Amino acid sequence: MQTLRAPLAALALAAALAAPGAGCVSVPVEGKQPLLATHVKDWRDEVIYQVLVDRFANGDVNNDYRVRPGYLARYQGGDWKGMREHLSYFKDLGVTTLWISPVVKNVETDADVDSYHGYWAQDLTEVNPHFGDLAELRALVAAAHTQGLKVVLDIVTNHMGQVFFYDMNLNGNPDIYIGGTGKTSKVERVSEFDPDWDPRGVQAATSLGEAGRAPIYFIQSPEINRVPPKPGILGTALGYHGFGRILNYDDEKQRLLGDFPGGLKDVATEVPEVRATLIDAYARWVESVDFDGFRIDTVKHVEYDFWKVFSTGLRQRLAAQNKKNFLLFGEAFDGNDQLLGSYTQKGMLDSVFYFSQHFQVFRDVFQNAKLAGKQQAGTDKIQALWESRKTNWSAEPQDLGVGVPPAKLPVNFIDNHDVARFLFEAVGDKDALRNALSYLMTVEGIPCIYYGTEQDFAGGNDPANREVLWDTGFSTRGDTFRHIAKLARLRAKHAALRRGDTTVRYATPHVGAEDDAGILAFERAGSDAGASYALVVLNTNAKKASTTADGAKPMAVGAKPGTVLVDVLDPASGPATVTVDPQGAVRVTVQPQRAVILVPQDQAK
Repeated sequence: MQTLRAPLAALALAAALAAPGAGCVSVPVEGKQPLLATHVKDWRDEVIYQVLVDRFANGDVNNDYRVRPGYLARYQGGDWKGMREHLSYFKDLGVTTLWISPVVKNVETDADVDSYHGYWAQDLTEVNPHFGDLAELRALVAAAHTQGLKVVLDIVTNHMGQVFFYDMNLNGNPDIYIGGTGKTSKVERVSEFDPDWDPRGVQAATSLGEAGRAPIYFIQSPEINRVPPKPGILGTALGYHGFGRILNYDDEKQRLLGDFPGGLKDVATEVPEVRATLIDAYARWVESVDFDGFRIDTVKHVEYDFWKVFSTGLRQRLAAQNKKNFLLFGEAFDGNDQLLGSYTQKGMLDSVFYFSQHFQVFRDVFQNAKLAGKQQAGTDKIQALWESRKTNWSAEPQDLGVGVPPAKLPVNFIDNHDVARFLFEAVGDKDALRNALSYLMTVEGIPCIYYGTEQDFAGGNDPANREVLWDTGFSTRGDTFRHIAKLARLRAKHAALRRGDTTVRYATPHVGAEDDAGILAFERAGSDAGASYALVVLNTNAKKASTTADGAKPMAVGAKPGTVLVDVLDPASGPATVTVDPQGAVRVTVQPQRAVILVPQDQAK
């Protein structure tokens, strides 16, 4: 069949051009080269929704090749047209920014696992045809902008796909060796696609001994697009480190220079030509499509100087074309808050994923609420984490960045495509999930929701956490969907929940039967929120109602004495109204795994 397609296509094109009045193929207005514009006023106002394009909606069966329905390690058929056809779903949910998975052409498959996720780049200049063509990508972004939605693109600068092998035995073929019997010696496996780390660089060897650095040979397997990468220096050995795969992530040299296990080749990002190539390639995607920001993969595997050069070069080039407030936020998969903040220092990124919060708060506090054998952490741990961010993360906005200090702009997330879903780890505890969502949508920074959370997806680790969403029928009636939508409406209405400074009013180490077990209370007010004020009180305890006092003394707040505060989230979770007493304090009792959002009565209308 493949041998017939090209001639048939050529005949069809010839016939079209020969027809009266025929000319170039017509491209709809929304699919043409856009004029760049700044679509974001303040990123603190945004709610991000992470989408794995292959899993969201299938709008065009014509690009459904290599699709294996039901096998989550293979392509499922989602595409950009499918997303464009369901923009109303995002609007109903209340999200304002779509973070889409990488769009570039990938190595198709490796070891019976496909590149549906987009992280195995082969050509940074071409679209991944599984998702559509360039016109369709432009149409998605243009349609999103028309409806007030912004679009963030996922990019990778650290590595390319498995595009070459190390010729360790100098025979010109990519070999895999298995040695030892398991009885008299250890069974060893050596793959020239993915050899172990060697600080000298991957070494060649023969029966006579070592023979120096192993040559790098690019693979020629066009049937799966495993061919030399593009553009420029990325198609040469000069573009890569060649030390083999990381064995110890705590070893800084391995973390920065090693290949990712699975044969993902580590790019030599310290080389000036490589830096220039990456800046140009990704700037061109913005210029061609009008994206509003980049989520950047694996930032902790790239040297710090790269981020200064990349961020500055990109911002300057885009600002000159009226693309300002372009968000750069990175993924450092690490619970070390000081390490996370190190990527937000002067000249670097606007923000990073708040992984320390993912582990210390969403896991240790919310997720563990009902789990037998796991100790739930107290909310004092949350307060301590927030305090550390003030010093670990930069307190100054980036030059030509988004105008907000990184310390006030963490990208908050409950779970994502790299970790098991919250409901999997919490063994289906939906009360814990919805309470965690109440926290997510009211704390300082940008909330980021992983697709399917609104449908109560509960998949385990990759790829089980990358389910197909269209199987749900895009229902908007579920309790979790409606909870997120309500939180989004409240966030949009009350500036304090978006732009206000944070003051912790109550946090506790107690997690048992104490009066205040599980209570966290914080105010959002001041800064750029104007007169808007909100007091958020959460009870993370799963066993009992808890109150904002341990003994007789109630909780002090910043609202004036006599102020009547009204719960705008769910009056059944606590008192419908609370009045600040003459001493400037309140006592608020909240039901197990519930939250209240209290605002002044005159602001509740």
